[in-house]
Order: sequence, then structure tokens, then C-alpha cells
Amino acid sequence: MAAVVFVLVALVVLALLASVHRYVWRRFVGDTTAPGSTLRRVGTVAAFVLPLLSLGAMTSGRIGAPFWLQQVLAWPGFLWLACLLYLTLALLVGEAVRPLLGRVLARRDAAATARTAAGTGTSVPAAGGALAETASGTRPRTEELVPAGPPRPATPADRTPATAPPAEAEAEAVRDAEAAAQAETEANTAAAAPGIAHPSRRLFVSRVVGGAAAAAGLATVGYGTHNVLSGPSVKRITVPLAKLPRAAHGFRIAVVSDIHIGPILGRAHTRRIVDTINSTSPDLVAVVGDLVDGSVADLGSAAEPLAGLRSRHGSFFVTGNHEYFSGAEQWVNHVRELGLIPLENARVELGGFDLAGVNDIAGETEGQGPDFVRALGDRDRSRAAVLLAHQPVVIHDAVEHGVDLQLSGHTHGGQLWPGNYLAELANPTVAGLERYGDTQLFVSRGAGAWGPPVRVGAPADITVVELASRQA
Repeated sequence: MAAVVFVLVALVVLALLASVHRYVWRRFVGDTTAPGSTLRRVGTVAAFVLPLLSLGAMTSGRIGAPFWLQQVLAWPGFLWLACLLYLTLALLVGEAVRPLLGRVLARRDAAATARTAAGTGTSVPAAGGALAETASGTRPRTEELVPAGPPRPATPADRTPATAPPAEAEAEAVRDAEAAAQAETEANTAAAAPGIAHPSRRLFVSRVVGGAAAAAGLATVGYGTHNVLSGPSVKRITVPLAKLPRAAHGFRIAVVSDIHIGPILGRAHTRRIVDTINSTSPDLVAVVGDLVDGSVADLGSAAEPLAGLRSRHGSFFVTGNHEYFSGAEQWVNHVRELGLIPLENARVELGGFDLAGVNDIAGETEGQGPDFVRALGDRDRSRAAVLLAHQPVVIHDAVEHGVDLQLSGHTHGGQLWPGNYLAELANPTVAGLERYGDTQLFVSRGAGAWGPPVRVGAPADITVVELASRQA
């Protein structure tokens, strides 16, 4: 049953991606280039190649492709996914702008036509469908305007001279030209409501909207990529704990999650994070999961800078779901060799509180899931307890076992806006500090990125959590 559900979900995702790519191709290529042109051929080839690169980037690691191939596919494949998101969002905004721009252009063209007609003395169709008077002041014959009928008695108006004074005729011609221009504007506006009818006008609007959407989408991705490659910033928060003794007041924990060392973010990324953590001079370092995206054989050297972490009470590590995609047991052994202390459903007693850690939920597939009884079951509940757990969703277990503070990651803060709204559907807290009963939950946005090396609306961070004693 689970396999059937997986296949159905995969088919839905593939159909959605195909539809989005078709839409993007139509707006950026089909609507803006001529059939058979070089630009259209290049755009069509890109529409097929880029999604294949993305598919390769997402699957190459899982199928055991050589690491060099993973690196080759990762940059263009994952970056295109981010580009696709923001280009699509920009185009959707453009759909609202498109008819408005069409109406503006239609009014401008109608006004220009009216001015030209008035200046040259050319007859212009009036709003009511009759012929307007020419600039010379002459009118068409009455029989061309009035249907034939029985003769009527003569009136004073019939005895009016056929030719009006020149000044009066010129003024009437201008009024008729303006009425004609207004009628044409209204007709063009009605035609532009469902779409832009005039071919040259439609092409111009498509190119303007497409160009603006491309500039906005690509600029957003460039900004988000810079956010990741420049490294995480440092945040500081103070968390009061009722059971924390006065002696532990001001204890500082540097919390880092979701480093995601992989085909894109390698050794230099790890070094930046280590240097940033060390600059805060923490009392303890907590690495709360999703350290890597790949095997120890491929990424062991990229993780080596972690051996340079410095703190008074050591550095601790718990697994995230990505460790179980990458060989969790091997990584636990490797980080131990680098000087970190893995907390596999385990607890250590520090001077002022208990520090516990549980395995990630993904470990349940290997019989290595979270075990709160083992980590917290026999502890002295009069002492404060701080729990390291990768996913925020285990907060209810933490509340049940009397944890005072849970430190988590996993969500990336949404990473790519508007992904934060989707993250809210699956997580009790997406980022920041919240309270659940007597337990406080802090969720880090993470220091790296998964998939596209892009962050928009969710900047990477390392957070220094300062514990405060209510007794102080």
C-alpha cells in the first residue's frame, strides 16, 4: 500500500512539474519568439534539458552515482529548481499586469490615431457609426446619412446655409474626432480584457512582462544564493529555566543545525561555520542533525574542520533524517573521531542541568529511532533538562518527559519563501522560540541549505542560547 501511495505521489509531482515547465516555456519562449527562430530552438532545448538536470541532481546521490557526477549535476540542477519557483511566481504576478499594460497601450494608440486624423483633416468614424465632418467644414450628402422616406415639410433648419462658418466647422470637426477616438479606445479596451488582440501589441506586452519576470526571478535567486554562500549569521536569545540553579546562570549553548555538507557545500562551508561558532566562545556546542548529504567516503574530509570546534564543555551531536540517507552509523563514528560526542538516546549530567539527545525519527526504519525512556526515563526531574532532537514534532514527547528546553532544526525556516507556509503544516514551530506547556521549544533555521543553495526569507543562522536562572 505504501508503495502505491509513493508511486501516485511521484506521478502527481511529475505531472505538476511538467505543467509548470510548459507554462514557463510558453511565457518566456512561445509568446516572445518567432516559430523556427534560433531563440525558440534554444529555449525549447533548455526546457527539456534543465528539468533532466534537476532530476539527476535529486537522484544521483540516492542511486550511488560517482561523487564527481553528483557535483557536476548539483549546481545547475538544484539552482534551476529555485529559478523555476521564482520565475513562475514572477510570471503569475505578470498575469495581472498583462491586461493592464494592454489597455494602456490601446488607449495610447487610439489617442495617437485621433491626433493624426485631426491634424490631416481625414474623416474619422464617429462614435455612432456615421461619418464625421471633415476639417474643411463640408458634410456628406444627407441621403447617405438619413434613410429614404416620405417627404416632410420644410423647416427653418432646412433653410440653413449648407456650409457653416469656418471656425464653427473646425470646432465641430475636433469634437467629432475626439468622439471617434473615445469610441475606438472603448472598443480596444473591451477587446483587450480577455487578451491582447493586436499582434504587435501582444508581442510587445509578452516581451516586457517576460523580461521583467526573468529579471525579478533571477535576481531573487542570486540574492538567495549569496545568503547561503556568505555563511550564517549569529543570533542570540535568552531562555529562562525555572529549575536552572544560580550557578548555571548565563550558560551559553551554540546551536547549529542543518549544515548539509554535500556536493555543493563542502569543506570551505564547514570551515566558515566552525569559525563563526568559535567566535562566540560558547560553553557548549550542540549540532542538532542533518550534518551531511552523502557518505563518509565522499564527504569525510569536508567534515574534518569540525575537529576545530572549541567550547568549555565540549561539542555534542544528534542525528537528523539526512544522516539515515547517508549511513548514520558511519557518520556517528566519524564525528566521534573528530571530537564530537554523539548522544544516541543518551544523557549526560552537566553542572547545572541534564543534557539529553534522541535519534531522529527517520532512524525508526533501521530500528534506531528516538527512545525517550532510555534518554530521560530515570533522571532526577528536580534538575533542569535540555533536549537535543532534530525534528520539532517530538515536542509532545519532550513535554511528557518533563523537558524544560528542546533544541531542534529540520525546518530551515522554510528556506525558500513561501515554503515557510508549507513548513507550518508539518511542524509545530518553524523557527524561533515557543512554549508548549512547561516545555520551551527553540527551532533553528539552520546553517546550510538542502537542494538549491538558496535561501529567501529564511536567513541561515547559528544561535547562541543563553540559559537564565530564575533564582539569579
